[in-house]
Amino acid sequence: MPSYLQVATTVETREQAEALARQMLEQRLAGCVQITQCNSMYHWQGNVEKSDEFLCVMKTRDDLFDRLQAAITQAHPYEVPEILATPVLKGNKSYLEWLTGELRQA
Repeated sequence: MPSYLQVATTVETREQAEALARQMLEQRLAGCVQITQCNSMYHWQGNVEKSDEFLCVMKTRDDLFDRLQAAITQAHPYEVPEILATPVLKGNKSYLEWLTGELRQA
């Protein structure tokens, strides 16, 4: 069975999140994207910043990460986008089979 990842990025607006999700889904680089609103605090250019953002968590295979990262980077509105991948250690077998069928082939 292939290895899977959850890849997270944040954007400023719901519209940006939905556009990004749609692009990744249409390219079959993600099989599912969950979008949630969040509050972020971070260092930026010497200051501590706080902003409302939208977190996009994308489900993909490990072998698609480089393509997914490149596509996110190209479409992302931020100068330095957060793109973090977390391995899926275990999962519902039928969900992972469904996910495999929704993603582009290796």
